[in-house]
Amino acid sequence: MSDSLLKRPALLRWGALGLLALACAGAVLAGHESRRAAQVALLALPVLLWLPWPIERLAWRRVRWVAAFVVISAFLVDGAVRAFLQSQYQAAPDSSLVLAAAANTTPRESLEYLTSQAPAMAAAVAALLGMLALTGVAITLATRVTRDAALSRGARIALLVLLAVCALAHLSKPWRRHHPLLFWPAWTQQVADLRANWADQQVQREQLMRNAGDASPETATGAPATVVLVLGESVNRDNMSLYGYARPTTPELIALRDEESARLLTLRHAWSTQATTVASLSGLFSFGERDEDDPAGRTQHLIALAKRAGYKVWWVSNHDDVAVDQQHARLADVVEMINRQPGRSSGSLDEDLLDEVEQALSDPAPRKLVVVHLLGAHPHYRLRMPPGEHPFDDDDGDAVDTAMARDGRAAWVREFRQDYDSAIHYHDRIVAQTLRLTRSHLPAGGRGAWMFLSDHGQEVGHSLDHAGHSPGTASGYRIPALLWRSGSGFDASTASRPFRADWAGWTLAELMQLRWSGMNDERNVLHPAYAWEAPALPVKGVVFER
Repeated sequence: MSDSLLKRPALLRWGALGLLALACAGAVLAGHESRRAAQVALLALPVLLWLPWPIERLAWRRVRWVAAFVVISAFLVDGAVRAFLQSQYQAAPDSSLVLAAAANTTPRESLEYLTSQAPAMAAAVAALLGMLALTGVAITLATRVTRDAALSRGARIALLVLLAVCALAHLSKPWRRHHPLLFWPAWTQQVADLRANWADQQVQREQLMRNAGDASPETATGAPATVVLVLGESVNRDNMSLYGYARPTTPELIALRDEESARLLTLRHAWSTQATTVASLSGLFSFGERDEDDPAGRTQHLIALAKRAGYKVWWVSNHDDVAVDQQHARLADVVEMINRQPGRSSGSLDEDLLDEVEQALSDPAPRKLVVVHLLGAHPHYRLRMPPGEHPFDDDDGDAVDTAMARDGRAAWVREFRQDYDSAIHYHDRIVAQTLRLTRSHLPAGGRGAWMFLSDHGQEVGHSLDHAGHSPGTASGYRIPALLWRSGSGFDASTASRPFRADWAGWTLAELMQLRWSGMNDERNVLHPAYAWEAPALPVKGVVFER
């Protein structure tokens, strides 16, 4: 700091105050759109107006320093968090997407998520910490007591008028709730309430069973049937060689496709309508009709219908997920959750599910529905396959890596792509084995069917420097979808029909030969009456026929 500045304390004090004002304005603009930003700025203004007011008593100056630092820091952190959520997920903190993710995440998972995002966040966090340190220094300079610190009578009146305007902003509840010191405690309570609602959904499950009974579901024939639904996790079809990807990530599914010919159908244009697991599975099992405000009262659940029609249902999972467990798995007759290490750092491998799948398929029940929920390619990608199975680690400079480098993708994102592709390669083996097990356990005199799809996709450097869930890009929704059934094959033209995961229940119902009052054949991709309706995704320019 130069001697000239030290000799001009008023300039130094007002310069520090201006710096604080600019920091608050930047944080507000980063986290809110223009109209809301103006409202929130009025909430931040009182503490700035308080700083130049002369206070001589040391104790009160210390109180003001602490209060000002806490409030200004709250606005800075709030703006940083909102900006991050908007840039990465195109979502506000109180959106259903973020609330559901937070409610379904343990503190350990949160730490693991932050660790996984460290390369992308490191510079931003360092800048934020530096800004917080600078804030402390600027408050000290802005509140220095000197002989010229006294305000004129006009200045004091102006400050009082501005404080009165700010008071009106604080009296308005729609404005006041966006103050960081009020918003985040309320947000925490929202998360807690949502988690509590998930913790005990027995009443809703009982209502879903009653709904299913009222619909009088039945099977088209009394013949034995075995149907397997395999749910992948975070699998983007753009990374599957089965769908034309340059790296050989799905050799076993390709071999099965060639072996099964018309009996294995690959839907080329499959989409999820949600970018997160909980929302996606909710849509799938409720046939795309689940009302979030009345989750059981007027809707059907595929598992409840299957049980009412005489199917014995298994839920075999490699997840440790309270929401999925309560909303879906507990409707099944048999629930097997093999993952005892929740969180992104779980090393539980999907291959450990295969014994449970085979045991379910060997059960003597005449009609069986086996739901297999894989951990798939969920971050952390490198933990989704056994140690040493990383076939693409040395593929620097191959066609995929070259294309990513040409598109300006960062080195760390290209490394994540190698890990992700290795996870898809391992996943291919597990998914293929579930189909082989289904074929080998067909009921005598009966039929078998198998369906595989992912809950949502992943963005791993496809359209931006990001690795993970991505509700703001098409990669967050692009999924694989495969169907197989014994006996007759599928019409080849069906493969080119666009398909949406929240309608998958209608197609699975056909594979199970289920019928009930309220059937909607226009949403069954296998039915001649199928009528595609494009979902409203928060992504611009999506072409669903690709």
